[in-house]
Amino acid sequence: MTGKLPIVGQIMATDLVTFDPDQEILAAMDLLITRRLSGAPVVDAEGRLVGMLSKKDCFRAALNASYYQEWGGAVSDYMTSPVETIGPDMDVIAAAEAFLSSPYRRFPVMSGDRLVGMVSRLDLLRSLAGLWR
Repeated sequence: MTGKLPIVGQIMATDLVTFDPDQEILAAMDLLITRRLSGAPVVDAEGRLVGMLSKKDCFRAALNASYYQEWGGAVSDYMTSPVETIGPDMDVIAAAEAFLSSPYRRFPVMSGDRLVGMVSRLDLLRSLAGLWR
């Protein structure tokens, strides 16, 4: 490895699918399935990050439906909040350490109070593998 380490801002995804907290959970689940996403950020009307909705969160909605024999509810009923985030200037080694100490598969990337991207374990693994090639 030579040179400066890549930073999260260089490897993160910036074309994001986001959910509204009031969005119907079934519509959100359909979008996760059709877009083959493991999760997406939930942002309010002002664009503030208020939660994350993952496949695991959607299992809660499905189990709730099986118990009560009806689907429904808002994304905010099932999302995870508060959300762990990382910054775009974090180097890939520090980001890898954040993933190792966390159960999450993706982190929202925040610049101040603004959502600027998402970084996944796969994004990071690709970058780390490239360091030694």
